[in-house]
Amino acid sequence: MIINGVEIRDSFAEAFPMVGTRLIITADTPEWAMIAARTTTGFATSVIGCGCEAGVEREIPAGQTPDGRPGVSILIFAMDFGSLKKVVPLRLGQCILTCPTTACYAGMEEGKRVPLARTIRYFADGHQISKKIGSKRFWRLPVMEGEFVCDDDTGSVEGVGGGNFLILARTREAALRAAEVAVKAMGTVEGNILPFPGGVVRSGSKVGSKYKGLFASTNHAYCPTLYGTVESALTPEVGSVMEIVIDGVSFDSVAESTRVGIKAVCELGAESGIVAIDAGNYGGNLGPFHFKLREIMAEDAKLAEVRP
Repeated sequence: MIINGVEIRDSFAEAFPMVGTRLIITADTPEWAMIAARTTTGFATSVIGCGCEAGVEREIPAGQTPDGRPGVSILIFAMDFGSLKKVVPLRLGQCILTCPTTACYAGMEEGKRVPLARTIRYFADGHQISKKIGSKRFWRLPVMEGEFVCDDDTGSVEGVGGGNFLILARTREAALRAAEVAVKAMGTVEGNILPFPGGVVRSGSKVGSKYKGLFASTNHAYCPTLYGTVESALTPEVGSVMEIVIDGVSFDSVAESTRVGIKAVCELGAESGIVAIDAGNYGGNLGPFHFKLREIMAEDAKLAEVRP
């Protein structure tokens, strides 16, 4: 399959189940809402070393949030519900409660309940006040700047982690430019996050290592500097590879994000230095969700063929 001169390799991304939740953070200004969101989702690129994977989902205009102020929605994923229940209150208390002017609301209504203010209300040292509106309980915690308003809990979803695709390019500049274009396009698809820095991974990994106790190590088959010395998945003209990893609330949301990202890269075309699109998998042994690149891009490939 070739789209605008870019090969779509006959491969699939292998993803695994995760449990996730959404928080809606509001503040007096969009800037402070984003500061809280970025801080809360910091050091959360991979469950391998961070305990969770988190990122900004989207900005929410004032008037579309629970309190009518500017907001940001974030997604936080963990490998199991017990881990999610631990990590969310910790990040809430350290990064949202502490941030000037913020409030925090449930971003999901269905699923198992993840504690929010139910846990951190004790910080108020007995001065916390709760109010129930309909079936929802909110808490007000006095702080030095005023008060912090927060939902009692939020819902959760059984999501998908580890969706990915690889951009194979002639140069580092070409690979990075394509990755940036893809990330921008993928930001329009709700229900997903790209947890790595700027949405891009340069240090893609494989399962296992020659060193005892190391769960993951560099994906040597895609390292251009090792070409000719190891069994490689690259061709001689590939000088740089960038990976984009996707976590989402459903299989379909991750598939659509993948499609949108690859389409954006292919629109740059081979003339921009893009050689091929590939994906990371481990023979189907890591996870039950398989995102087959050519199936995902089939419709876009047909449209590309009929263009004049």
